[in-house]
Amino acid sequence: MTAHKKLFIKTYGCQMNVYDSERMEEAMLKAGYEPTSTPDDADMILLNTCHIREKAAEKVYSELGRFKGLKEEKPDLKIGVAGCVAQAEGAEIVRRQPLVDLVVGPQSYHRLAELVAKADTGAKALDTDFPAEDKFEHLSRRPKARRGPTAFLTVQEGCDKFCAFCVVPYTRGAEVSRPAARVLEEARDLVDRGVREVTLLGQNVNAYHGAGTDGDWTLARLVRELARVDGLERIRYTTSHPNDMGDDLIAAHAEVEELMPYLHLPVQSGSDRILKRMNRQHTAESYLRLIEKIRAARPDILMSGDFIVGFPEETEEDFQATLDLVEAVGYGYAYSFKYSTRPGTPAAERPQVGADEADDRLQRLQALITRQQREIQDAMVGRQVKVLFEKAGRKPGQMVGKSEYLHAVHVDAPDLQPGELRDVEIVEAGANSLAGRLV
Repeated sequence: MTAHKKLFIKTYGCQMNVYDSERMEEAMLKAGYEPTSTPDDADMILLNTCHIREKAAEKVYSELGRFKGLKEEKPDLKIGVAGCVAQAEGAEIVRRQPLVDLVVGPQSYHRLAELVAKADTGAKALDTDFPAEDKFEHLSRRPKARRGPTAFLTVQEGCDKFCAFCVVPYTRGAEVSRPAARVLEEARDLVDRGVREVTLLGQNVNAYHGAGTDGDWTLARLVRELARVDGLERIRYTTSHPNDMGDDLIAAHAEVEELMPYLHLPVQSGSDRILKRMNRQHTAESYLRLIEKIRAARPDILMSGDFIVGFPEETEEDFQATLDLVEAVGYGYAYSFKYSTRPGTPAAERPQVGADEADDRLQRLQALITRQQREIQDAMVGRQVKVLFEKAGRKPGQMVGKSEYLHAVHVDAPDLQPGELRDVEIVEAGANSLAGRLV
């Protein structure tokens, strides 16, 4: 019997990359590969890259450089670069780092096996096209062993918004939504394998408009149909754009029990002047009114957001408007970053804010966000929540899971098993998690 070759995948960045890496692994299983947890054992190394962070491409080249000695020891080792850096850099990757055998963009993963076969002949394999065919139709799942109780499920990809700071429209392409029937089929398959909670993924997930049985479905319609899947207990989605938050989706938060009371809704800035320069196509006021509508529908919903500080031309007055917006909303979570240039985006050509000033603003914003997060977590003490337990904790007999509000919760309960959904009373709030006891 022929021994399987071994595949090592290193995943950077967003949840969609995690999902894509799983699909690539399954495609490579069909090509005779099996996964390994270390590059030293691998016959193929695949870096699934992200282009969001500063100097992302340089970090990938640095990572590739570490494999030079391994490639010399194992001449038959194949090295590939996938993801958004692959899409952005293309053939430049092979030129700068000749040890790379394969470069594949996010829309071409369904061709991965044939690209590997080409690389096996000694040729360089490159595919960064945006093909018309649906990659998800070809990246179908194969039967596998049971998995954990939570899973990502991509339903939409790409973006048509063209925010001035973002490379996603150039690396992931235009918005594309998967047909509803395929999403439902994959959700049922996940449930059959032990999953009880899915997180629907998309660059603009609430812009979903996949073909359904009676025309295109919105995300709200998809959520309602997913809630009918027997055994699927919880539904989440990320990441949303304020302009695509329709009334039907807000109503779903009030009416669909399986849709969790947590919403990640990035705003990026509280300054209308900066929002316009970012090409966000909404205002701080329209965002705050949207939050009011969402909370009217689901009063206990926990809000999360994204913020960029030090955006080109941002003044102290602009930054203060961001602090005012954060105070007004009260975030349970929020992610904040200093602006960093993305070559090829409009904002990269504008006057930049000084590094020290941006650092100071980031620290002040994060201090505010941390205070809000801690206040919300402290207020959870004494409340009863439902926790979906996922894995053992760091201490003997401890189990860890997520509440409906996405808080990490740990309890001392050695008899609990992953996948159990239990009522828990919160007894203590920590910096990043909650402690509870089973009810």
